[in-house]
Amino acid sequence: MLHIYILVPFLAALLIGLVAKKESRIHTGWFVFPVPAVLFILFCSKLPVLAEGKIVQSVANWIPSLDIQLSFYLDGLSMLFSLLITGIGSLVVLYSIFYLSKKEQLVHFYVYLLLFMGSMLGVVLSDNVFVLYTFWEFTSISSFLLIGFWFYRERSTYGAQKSMLVTVFGGLSMLGALILLSITAETNSIREMIANRSDIIESDLFIPIMLLLLIGAFTKSAQFPFHSWLPDAMEAPTPVSAYLHSATMVKAGIYLVARFSLIFSGSDIFFIIVTGAGLITLCVGSFLASRQTDLKGILAYSTISQLGMIMSMLGFGTGVATLAAIFHIFNHATFKGSLFMIAGIVDHETGTRDIRRLGGLYTFMPISATLAFFGAFSMAGIPLPIFNGFLSKEMFFDASLKLEQTSGFAAMFAQWIPIFAVAGSIFTFVYSMYLVFGTFTGKAKLDQLEKQPHEAPIGMLISPIVLIGLVVLIGLLPNLINEPLLAPAVASVTGDFALIHLKFWHGLNGPLYMSLIVVILGILLSLTLKKWQPVYNRVPGKFSTDRLYQALVNGLLRFSNIFTKSYMTGSLRLYTSIILVFLVISTSAFIFITDGFKISFDDLAPVTWPEVLIGSVMAVAAIATIWMNQRIAAIIVIGVVGYGLSLLFVFFRAPDLALTQLIVETITVALFLLCFAHLPKLKKSDKKSSEKLVDFVIAASTGALLTIVAISSHSSQYFDSIAKYFVDNSYKLGGGDNIVNVILVDFRGLDTLFEIAVLGLAALGIFAMIKYRDKGDMNH
Repeated sequence: MLHIYILVPFLAALLIGLVAKKESRIHTGWFVFPVPAVLFILFCSKLPVLAEGKIVQSVANWIPSLDIQLSFYLDGLSMLFSLLITGIGSLVVLYSIFYLSKKEQLVHFYVYLLLFMGSMLGVVLSDNVFVLYTFWEFTSISSFLLIGFWFYRERSTYGAQKSMLVTVFGGLSMLGALILLSITAETNSIREMIANRSDIIESDLFIPIMLLLLIGAFTKSAQFPFHSWLPDAMEAPTPVSAYLHSATMVKAGIYLVARFSLIFSGSDIFFIIVTGAGLITLCVGSFLASRQTDLKGILAYSTISQLGMIMSMLGFGTGVATLAAIFHIFNHATFKGSLFMIAGIVDHETGTRDIRRLGGLYTFMPISATLAFFGAFSMAGIPLPIFNGFLSKEMFFDASLKLEQTSGFAAMFAQWIPIFAVAGSIFTFVYSMYLVFGTFTGKAKLDQLEKQPHEAPIGMLISPIVLIGLVVLIGLLPNLINEPLLAPAVASVTGDFALIHLKFWHGLNGPLYMSLIVVILGILLSLTLKKWQPVYNRVPGKFSTDRLYQALVNGLLRFSNIFTKSYMTGSLRLYTSIILVFLVISTSAFIFITDGFKISFDDLAPVTWPEVLIGSVMAVAAIATIWMNQRIAAIIVIGVVGYGLSLLFVFFRAPDLALTQLIVETITVALFLLCFAHLPKLKKSDKKSSEKLVDFVIAASTGALLTIVAISSHSSQYFDSIAKYFVDNSYKLGGGDNIVNVILVDFRGLDTLFEIAVLGLAALGIFAMIKYRDKGDMNH
């Protein structure tokens, strides 16, 4: 069943173009909307099963020889993310119908969106680590396409490229961790790895595995210092930002850490790295959000900040912290998704997202303003029972006060965590107030707007209304989702099902005092924002991670350019020499290290005078090509070598090979003759004696090496011959009497396919070169 759930978005992506083309009068989004909506309902129908402590699973073979199966399972954690992926996805698709014009490439947009949706479902439902990695990379590719949807904008392509480079780098790191995990645990199943976690913990590879896995998670979830890609990704259409960067893609790293926390959470190193990175990300993101002038820029850095907060709670490793993290994952999706949509509405109805040109929009857009107030106040953690963000924020403070670490440095570090938590939350309050009051209150600047502001159409408001409705509903009645959704998710992360009653009032305690400090200092900083905002001119300054990224990329480009120019001189002689020298050195070293040179005269066919004669003619012809001055003669002499080889195959009872060689040689000679007019004229070499000597050494070394390899391949018996297998199974498995044909078509079918592909690409390349040469434009 789970296979079908994952497959549905991919099938819809294949079919959506055909459906949209037939009904061009209807917005394409209406055909897409049922996909996530139906999936959301289907996932909701599984909630009673999870409430009973069971899981839903399905398995199908994919690559059995490597123990890679399409195994999926639905537990509390994957259920939470699946509901966010499909639920927020439904609202985003509905919002996009009214946000995106029919003039846009809508089919492309929704194909990319569906591919991303299916990939994210694959990530959160996969049990096999390599299947998870496959879907993980699919999310990177599809998000790249979504971020760069407006490819004609330079900033969009830059943001897409940056996100791809950073997240794929992290994905490769994660792949290394997963390979080491599968080797250490002797299984590819995540559940089996968790069950056998003692073997992983006691392994010498425990630390490398953890570090590589965390790099993958940190890059995907924009944790410091890998966070700079997320603000640039905001050049994507607002529905993409609301979906990828508030509810789904950026939380993939959060999911990864949560899923493997049962293996790593007992380690002090895990606690220090994950909590430390999360708190730094919280503080840096919230601090930098207040300097932004673009609404989506503010929300981008606020997302970084909120992700840091969630990541730090997963690092705590306690039951309360895990519940707070899971709860905030849900809450963040509701208020941040709505705020992204409101930012898109402001841009759509005023023509700008620059907060310096906005203000006083409450009069013109009262519904949008009200929704923004609720979303921003929930994000700020205002201590009122109608804001779900306050509940999880207070649980964050409570968890930071209850940390108990036994080791020296971890214990010392734990004492500072509440201070960092309060500091980051203060700036969270500041940017939340800056966002909402800077946009909707004050004096309207109508002369600086591209459009006369007015309220958005109801269709565009439905999605943020639903999300803000959840903000208020969960704020008032948090236990509605506690038992059916949050508790099973926490149990999946910690291994213990412990239902903690959620409520607004806990009396006068430490977390409440911390919240009051945040509100008081946040109000003071918000009121004096213009006075202290110039500090951003110096901080972070040249130490910006964005500058570091750009310097790194520019450095790699400069090095690549210099290195490439050092050997890309246009000389075919140099290129051939490099290839042959590398071949001779690497192969010779391998033969020497493995003691691979052997000589054996066993099982050799007798050589008679016809074979000697033909071999002599081939040798003379091959040597004669060096002194040829006429192109026709050179082509004919080369043909003599090939046709001579065909005759040798005949004499040694290999008619299939003889026929193949004959066909190939005939085609080769014909191609040479067809390209005769374009071949360079042969002339006497004007090389220096030293160059000729180098050429002779390279040629002689290559010939000697190939001779040695040919002799050793016959003489060495490192493995049992596979010939008997082909003889015994060609008819039984391949259904053919001709063993050679069965080998080429069945047993080595992929090899043959790729050979055909290479020949096809070479033909296309030759055609392109001839075409441009005819036009006199070889610079292309």
